[in-house]
Amino acid sequence: MVHTSSAFGGEKQIGWQIAAPGETGFKSDPAPRFDALAQDGGLSGVHGVVALLGGRIVFERYIDGTDMRWGQPLGHVEFQPETLHDIRSVTKSIIGLLYGIALTKGCVPEPDEPLVTLFPEYADLGRDPERKRLTVRHALTMTLGMEWNEDAPYTSSANSEIAMEQAADRYRFILDRPILAEPGRGWIYSGGAVALLGKIIERGTGQSLPDFARDTLFTPLGIEAMEWIEGQDGEASAASGLRLSPRSLARIGQMILQGGQWGGNRIIPEAWLDQSFRPAAMVDIGWPGMRYGYLWYLGEEAITDRTGTYGERFVAALGNGGQRLFVFPGFDFVLAITCGNYNLPDQWRAPAALLYKVFLPSLTQR
Repeated sequence: MVHTSSAFGGEKQIGWQIAAPGETGFKSDPAPRFDALAQDGGLSGVHGVVALLGGRIVFERYIDGTDMRWGQPLGHVEFQPETLHDIRSVTKSIIGLLYGIALTKGCVPEPDEPLVTLFPEYADLGRDPERKRLTVRHALTMTLGMEWNEDAPYTSSANSEIAMEQAADRYRFILDRPILAEPGRGWIYSGGAVALLGKIIERGTGQSLPDFARDTLFTPLGIEAMEWIEGQDGEASAASGLRLSPRSLARIGQMILQGGQWGGNRIIPEAWLDQSFRPAAMVDIGWPGMRYGYLWYLGEEAITDRTGTYGERFVAALGNGGQRLFVFPGFDFVLAITCGNYNLPDQWRAPAALLYKVFLPSLTQR
């Protein structure tokens, strides 16, 4: 069942309005395109879609379906605006924001500080000349050059993130990976890199990752409902453990559009966002031209209008199963998507169809 929401549910909402029908700001209505895509089976597994334009909710749909909580079946779920959802690796991008907040507070090292020395309990690894070259920036940009494989299913210990979760000491497991390339020279997707950053935040702030996130990011944004899943060792998963509603995810995107501010208050330094969205590495995720900053994907779409073709830049956070957050500054547009297509080879199809067949045409075509 598809639900269209016209009211704000149970979350505390600050500074948002829901656009009236016909006053959304789209050049053409996305609803017929969405409905046609759903009719054709192109939205299989989609659970929630929230679009913001000009800081207002201009489109919102929820589709009932089966879901999981970090791999544990939840059965059939009737999704509503306040329903929490795994955002999986979108969590990584949130860690990037939290590191910037902690840095502003003087709680964590600058990006060029050596990484392994921040874990003095592994003095043997710290004496390795190759590991001495690793920096916080290499972790933020996933350019550590260390062995890490997340191509295997997330149900198998052949997947490095799963092996990390099963390890007796996750941080030694990460830092002890073989070094395959010179740091900073190549991009290797790594939940381990983000786990290290999460632990640095916790040690520097003296708070658990969920508590620090709640105090410095979620509560200032008016986000009251969240959950952060812990591994078997009691450590909050910095790589993939966060659960939020699509509205809350969209709210984070809107805060980014507003240069790190919300409700007149500064939440994240604009300078940190500028650094985060500065290309550091080319990535190969099957999306031509995609680059990577501080745990955020950076892209540019070719847009054709009556004046010609130009490149429209965007930033994105991507998660297993089809979780997406797109931020298009030039359009003043945010799109949050949650899906249940975990581990499927074609999990990218539904969110890509929403972006390319529904919303970008509605932003550019009359």
